[in-house]
Amino acid sequence: MTIKKCTLDDVVELQAVSKDTFTETFQEQNSPEHLNAYLERAYNLAQLERELANPSSHFYFVLYGQQIAGYLKINTGNAQSEEMGDESLEVERIYVKKAFQKHGLGKQLLNKAMEMALELNKSKVWLGVWEENDNAIAFYQKKGFVQTGAHSFFMGDDEQIDLIMTKSLH
Repeated sequence: MTIKKCTLDDVVELQAVSKDTFTETFQEQNSPEHLNAYLERAYNLAQLERELANPSSHFYFVLYGQQIAGYLKINTGNAQSEEMGDESLEVERIYVKKAFQKHGLGKQLLNKAMEMALELNKSKVWLGVWEENDNAIAFYQKKGFVQTGAHSFFMGDDEQIDLIMTKSLH
């Protein structure tokens, strides 16, 4: 298992793993129309290039053997999807392909986010998780995250609720 920082040169691979993991995770609970609308908006190449170019956002691949098994996106400052202040780091995306789950890769990606938060002198890490994603909620609770709020997330024009979960580092 290796964690590798993504660059603009990785945008095509990032798009592929983003679409694959998001689809695997949410296709059962969402209409194809809503899912496809989200994929086109969130993971088009121009959008991903803008995100990769933002100095306050960082993407990392997790490799299992030589294969890209998943990825992590973290944000600080004004790149955060909610106004959480300069002392916060957001884990915006943490996804592992189904074929590579149960190997501890999600835990390794979360550990990488925590390392980055400490390196950047952040006092808390936060993330949004779909209120119906019981496995992810349980995983984050086990890692010391607590629910501190909620916000809307749109899958196409379908409004859903993400729980905001936070972990203090000090």
